[in-house]
Amino acid sequence: MKKAKHFQFQVQPLINSNNNNNNNNSLSFSYFDLLSEEIVFTILDLLTPNPLDKKSFSLVCKNFYFLESKHRRILKPLRSEYLPKVLTRYSHVTHMDLTLCPRVTDATLTNIASACNSNLVSIDLSMSKFFTGVGLLNLAVKCDNLVELDLTNATELKDSAAAMVAEARNLERLWMRRCKMVTDMGVGCIAVGCRKLKLLSLKWCVGVGDLGVGLIAVKCKDIRSLDLSYLPISDKCLPSILNLQYLEDLALVGCYGIDDNSLAVLKNGCKSLKKLDMSSCEKVTHIGLSSVFSCTKCLEQVTLANGYSVNLDLADSLNKLSKLQSIKLDGCLVTCAGLGAIGDWCVSLKELSLSKCKGVTDEGLTYLVTKQRDLRILDITCCDKITDVSISHITSSCTDLSSLKMESCPLVPREAFILIGQRCHSLEELDLTDNEIDDEGLKSISKCSKLSSLKLGLCLNITDEGLAHIGTSCVGLKELDLYRCTGITDSGILAIAGGCPGLEMISIAYCLAAIAAGCRQLTKLDIKKCYKIDDAGMIPLAHFSQNLKQINLSYSSVTDVGLLCLASISCLQSLTILHLKGLTPSGLAAALLACGGLTKVKLHASFKSSLPQAIFEHLEARGCLFQWREKVFQAELDPKCWKLRLKDMMQ
Repeated sequence: MKKAKHFQFQVQPLINSNNNNNNNNSLSFSYFDLLSEEIVFTILDLLTPNPLDKKSFSLVCKNFYFLESKHRRILKPLRSEYLPKVLTRYSHVTHMDLTLCPRVTDATLTNIASACNSNLVSIDLSMSKFFTGVGLLNLAVKCDNLVELDLTNATELKDSAAAMVAEARNLERLWMRRCKMVTDMGVGCIAVGCRKLKLLSLKWCVGVGDLGVGLIAVKCKDIRSLDLSYLPISDKCLPSILNLQYLEDLALVGCYGIDDNSLAVLKNGCKSLKKLDMSSCEKVTHIGLSSVFSCTKCLEQVTLANGYSVNLDLADSLNKLSKLQSIKLDGCLVTCAGLGAIGDWCVSLKELSLSKCKGVTDEGLTYLVTKQRDLRILDITCCDKITDVSISHITSSCTDLSSLKMESCPLVPREAFILIGQRCHSLEELDLTDNEIDDEGLKSISKCSKLSSLKLGLCLNITDEGLAHIGTSCVGLKELDLYRCTGITDSGILAIAGGCPGLEMISIAYCLAAIAAGCRQLTKLDIKKCYKIDDAGMIPLAHFSQNLKQINLSYSSVTDVGLLCLASISCLQSLTILHLKGLTPSGLAAALLACGGLTKVKLHASFKSSLPQAIFEHLEARGCLFQWREKVFQAELDPKCWKLRLKDMMQ
């Protein structure tokens, strides 16, 4: 269904036809009052996700105000302290996203549970702290239809809190990434209580071992997705995991307790498994992988990053997977013969990632892509031995690519980038960071009108002229990286701002450029070392970019006044302010106190002693994390010199 971009109404009040001027009680009403609830709900369904759109809609009339509150199902508050009043209005909420609320206490969760009751289906606490098992128990008991709970980063939660989660009997999706204090006992409680689980992530829950995982496999028979990355598990629990009848997605990244012998005992396997990630399993070789692939022949996506040797033996094991569509081999040692065999045997690939792989050459890559013409996603980041020969074959064979990442391919000449725009018109994501592309290449790439993400950092040959072509043709652009692109000035940035109104992320660090105030969907902005940007740039930014969540002002010319302007951006969460010469302790204190939603602030260590400790304690109590840097002021270095130094360090 297409998103509605604009609604324009022309309304005249209906007035009593009696022309008696003395009648002050003549009735008037809006045509909007005649619209049925179903029609208004349809309009709301078509609005863009931007929260400001729904806010504007609700202010049209009292009827719209009431119906918008009745229609809303997802709530993403900026401040947890406003929740009691907000929940009074939005009583039909089913999904609660608290990622903008760093401080969520047990009292907050109790208020949510009391207000939402059985309506609540999902709650995200992945960026929140200060709650305990008491608040989780209230959610579990009062919200009996809760099916989704994200507790990622709840590093203080223990087994007692996990036991409270187990009371949510209808829970189907649970994320507990980095809950490092939870052990087998806590996970065992969840296994017994939450038997309807279909997704469980225990990544980095280092206190959980074979016993806890085994209980999950035995009690939660409906599991579809299971992430056991970096857990100290061994062969003891693997057979029960692979016996799960409906398991489709399994991640075993960094499981150092698993080796070839552990995998050799697998016999029955999991016929339903479609995705497997065994990256960084140091003790596993192609022999163990062959054992796994022999009993999981329905795999569609395999990730084997870091540590494997991509040779004929590994390719031969992959040959057992007739339905394989995606292979990710990031950071592996690759041989030409191995790539050739993958090209011959994996006949239906849609995605291939060779990011930072050693040994990728024109010979191996060109042979592979000529055999895999249905590729949609290709990542050849830091494949520093390929040339224009590879690019020519990629663009002629894989014309339907939607994503191409080729950061730091230094042997590819500028002429080769023209081929990308000429042949690959379906591209939506393109990463050309640290390459020799110039304005002619950008002009050609502008033909890729579907582009939503374009990264051009450290591309020193591009100028405003080339960027203007992007701004004119790539109107759907949402992410643009111009890190250290010294040839870009205000003119180029303004061309992007005028042509790409949906831009959400922009990095213009080291570009002496104006801030793209016209991009009202902007969420991340990096203007590090943009020395000419000062307080005058902060005023339009604060006015137009109300969705801004993250900003880096380091080394710019912003002072107390500009920083205080940013306090009006209610969504602002992350602030990096190193080496602002015009910033005083009093101005910094005022800005920090005024920005009520901050969750992370990066400051120079000199401010630690110049501000009252009570200010830091107050902000930390609100959920703000301070990161202190001793970094000395760094004079600007010519980017070409910087790149040469980096290459010397890598040799």
